[in-house]
Amino acid sequence: MKKLFLLSAAALMISTGAFAQSTVVTTTGTGHAAAIQIEPQYRTRIKSYVTEHHLRPVTTKEKIIVGTTVPSDVELEAVPADWGPSLTQYRYVYSGERVMLVDPGTRTVVQEID
Repeated sequence: MKKLFLLSAAALMISTGAFAQSTVVTTTGTGHAAAIQIEPQYRTRIKSYVTEHHLRPVTTKEKIIVGTTVPSDVELEAVPADWGPSLTQYRYVYSGERVMLVDPGTRTVVQEID
């Protein structure tokens, strides 16, 4: 019985590990934002999107960086689905030749994609 339980537990842990793999892994960070890890192929897609769509950077008085709040007069853009399914919950701003992922609820920059 013990052996069956251990085998079942091991199988469950292995299958859970397979489901845990995703495009974006969010980990807790310090301060306002969580660190978001974006796989290289999605970073490439984001950079391609920026160049193909000739995004014009927004200009603001303050520099937009991770952890700051994007001013209310700056329009947040919807994240395209091909950037990765886990990123669609965010919006983005193109500023200073960098894409900034923004939490739309708080307007806080959570990730800089350079």
